[in-house]
Amino acid sequence: EVQLVESGGGLVQPGGSLRLSCAASGFTFSSSAMSWVRQAPGKGREEVGCITTGDGSAYYASAVKDRFSISRDTSKNTAYLHMTNLNPEDTGVYSCAGITPGYVCWGYEYQYWGQGIQVTVSS
Repeated sequence: EVQLVESGGGLVQPGGSLRLSCAASGFTFSSSAMSWVRQAPGKGREEVGCITTGDGSAYYASAVKDRFSISRDTSKNTAYLHMTNLNPEDTGVYSCAGITPGYVCWGYEYQYWGQGIQVTVSS
């Protein structure tokens, strides 16, 4: 059974940081690209970043570039989203997603999805 389980969300003040984790099981994580997608209240889904296999190329939405970074640890089957300098517009439900094979990412129809985790940026 494929599972993606996010953790690390919560309430943070503007300017703060959070690290989200996505623990994967049930598929070959090392061969899969991983993505983080968010949905703000009243808005559609927005891909914020993804990371490929191989050289681990990462891609980011312009709204988060230079503030967010994605990494992966294949020994732990876990992907991470490091978020810094958060602002209220970053509030939303963040989900991780995956696709196999993972040579490319960004804008693909991902095969695997987590349930999502709430991130709220507010003073």
